[in-house]
Amino acid sequence: MPLKSRLAALFEQGSRLIRRYPGTVALFGFCSGIASFVLVERHAGLAKVIAATMLASWLWLMLENSLRRGLERHFGWKVPRPVLRYVTQMVHQESLFFIIPFFFITTTWNSGQAVFTVILGVAALVSLVDPLYYKWLAPRRWVYLAFHALTLFAVLLTALPIIFHLSTPQSYLCSLIIAVLLALPSLRGLFPEWNWKSMIAVPLLAAIVGLAGWVGRTWVPPATLWLNDVAVTMSMDDASREPGNRLRQLSSRELHGNGLYAFTAINAPRGLKERIFHVWEHNGRRVDRIPLDISGGRDAGYRAWTHKRNFPNKAQGRWRVRVMTEAGQMIGMLRFEVTE
Repeated sequence: MPLKSRLAALFEQGSRLIRRYPGTVALFGFCSGIASFVLVERHAGLAKVIAATMLASWLWLMLENSLRRGLERHFGWKVPRPVLRYVTQMVHQESLFFIIPFFFITTTWNSGQAVFTVILGVAALVSLVDPLYYKWLAPRRWVYLAFHALTLFAVLLTALPIIFHLSTPQSYLCSLIIAVLLALPSLRGLFPEWNWKSMIAVPLLAAIVGLAGWVGRTWVPPATLWLNDVAVTMSMDDASREPGNRLRQLSSRELHGNGLYAFTAINAPRGLKERIFHVWEHNGRRVDRIPLDISGGRDAGYRAWTHKRNFPNKAQGRWRVRVMTEAGQMIGMLRFEVTE
């Protein structure tokens, strides 16, 4: 049997199996996504391979129509639409269930970041349920475009620091630019005719999406940075890099005696070097912003602390130390209270 006929028969058989057992696609996407996250966490050497595979699958997804037409024109291989449709769904599922554990860990749930992570969770649920994905999402062009761009953006936020050791600000900016550029063909499809109005509207719409993404960066968790341990303490052991007694409340006299340490152990990908900030706030007002340089790769997280001495005379009230990236994304928060 010629190669062309064998491939056509293989595609047709795959199409029949998918139509007969549609739930297996969802199950495979879910399991492979979770397995990828676990492998990244357990074996740092596989992290780049898995992240690169995720990006390669998205490259295929972006070129899907061009590849399908090229195969049909040059080789006469006609890939059935059901196969392409289910492969697209599987890429969405694998991507979402690979990145959601990262965002679940890194989200500060009592902040606006919870909204972004919940939206990703809803998107993952939609990708699993065929009636929602095919009958509600796919026919609505705007909604599907937003779904597609959001998933790609989240994948890039997770993969770029792992593969290229980009800092959080660099990863965010690159992810936003790439997602907007790759969304341009889809934005073009929103306009039935290509004229001067659509030539202005497409880049303008892309610029609005990019600006909204940059302004809203504080609502997006840093996908590959999270806190393994935190403590507010009055003493630090420099040799063991361990905090002393952990405090939730202290008196004003104790505070002014020797100051206070904010200790954080931050998990980061191997090879990543990042500048973060401890932002000290008193009753919601920022009083200090202290920089720290961290390096990734340590299983227990990179242990670092700031020691603040210059507290105001009237220091009573609620304090918090927000752990922030240079891009303004919050990694986590420490809270304590100062009494009379």
